[in-house]
Amino acid sequence: MRVLGIDPGLRLTGYALVDASRDRLTLVEAGVFRVTKGAGSTALSVSARLEELDSDFRAALKRLQPRVIAIEEIFAHYKHPATAIVMGHARGVLLLAVQQAAIELVELKPTAVKKCVTGNGHAAKEQMQRAVQAYFSLAEPPDPPDVADAIAIAMCAAQRHGALA
Repeated sequence: MRVLGIDPGLRLTGYALVDASRDRLTLVEAGVFRVTKGAGSTALSVSARLEELDSDFRAALKRLQPRVIAIEEIFAHYKHPATAIVMGHARGVLLLAVQQAAIELVELKPTAVKKCVTGNGHAAKEQMQRAVQAYFSLAEPPDPPDVADAIAIAMCAAQRHGALA
């Protein structure tokens, strides 16, 4: 079963496709959708950035053809409430694309993903990167951390979906 993990963001959205068989996961592809900043130093409007994310994500769905998509739920830290709002914009675009593509959706809490992959629901970014690196025997930790998070989301979803024995 092919599971696409998504770590949503408006600047960087991490993605990772894993192929789950009865006894193991294989990392097929991982990376980020990087929203451009616009011409010169002009920043793109939020709506233009959302449109770019939507276009990139829909193209990836066609190319990767996942059976299940796992997206991280919104995490709101009281010191940075604007982060949750921006992430909510990106999640909305992604959720709409998943619904319109009629692909099964799994939503996971960040603490559940961290616990699933590292055994610690409050693991640091570096712990997540090292855990993913070790699991897939990667030469380097996935970078940026959004990629490691997306891989972890896909791993956790595959495990919860019963794709692994």
